[in-house]
Amino acid sequence: MPLVTRWFVRLSFLYLVAALIVGIGLAARHVGWTASWVARLSPTYFHFFMLGWVTQLIFGVAHWMFPNYAPDAPRGREGLVWGALVGVNGGLILRALAEPLVGRAAVWGWVLVLSALLQWFGVVAFVWNTWPRVRPRR
Repeated sequence: MPLVTRWFVRLSFLYLVAALIVGIGLAARHVGWTASWVARLSPTYFHFFMLGWVTQLIFGVAHWMFPNYAPDAPRGREGLVWGALVGVNGGLILRALAEPLVGRAAVWGWVLVLSALLQWFGVVAFVWNTWPRVRPRR
């Protein structure tokens, strides 16, 4: 299993745990166990679950299992895949920091925009690298 695949899979597990912790906080606010600002983490919960857990697990397994690209570069350009890993995770971390603070200062809105751009870059980098591998096995 390639190193970048192991990173995608392990990070996906961490985001699953983080998403469930945020989910507990979101549920607990209905019984008064958490502060009202926790409600602002609802989009973070969704992003941790769908992009952090589901998408990264899919990215890791797809990178590992899809047909080889070429004999000299069987999985395409590794740099693009590492860029995808950094972009997706950098965006997720910035989102988690900015989401509860949006509205307090304009800078947090820009941090949220930057987080979305990083996530977009990560997904596009992965698709760009993986697209040629979506074909029948030779």
